[in-house]
Amino acid sequence: MTTTGRDAERSGGDRAEPRQPITLRSSLVRYDDDSDRRTVYPRGLSGVARMSTWLTADDDAFVDLEGAR
Repeated sequence: MTTTGRDAERSGGDRAEPRQPITLRSSLVRYDDDSDRRTVYPRGLSGVARMSTWLTADDDAFVDLEGAR
């Protein structure tokens, strides 16, 4: 199946623009009586864009990338 025009852009076909790598940052909040929480978000965003593109979870849910390979 061949895609063209808008369908190619949506499906990642040959006509799609190359995506730029995304650099993520994280912030850790430590709690005395609860699990520490880590928030991950794209670098360089602020305001509404940052508030709509974050993920927060217990810190122990995250693993070291090199250690997981």
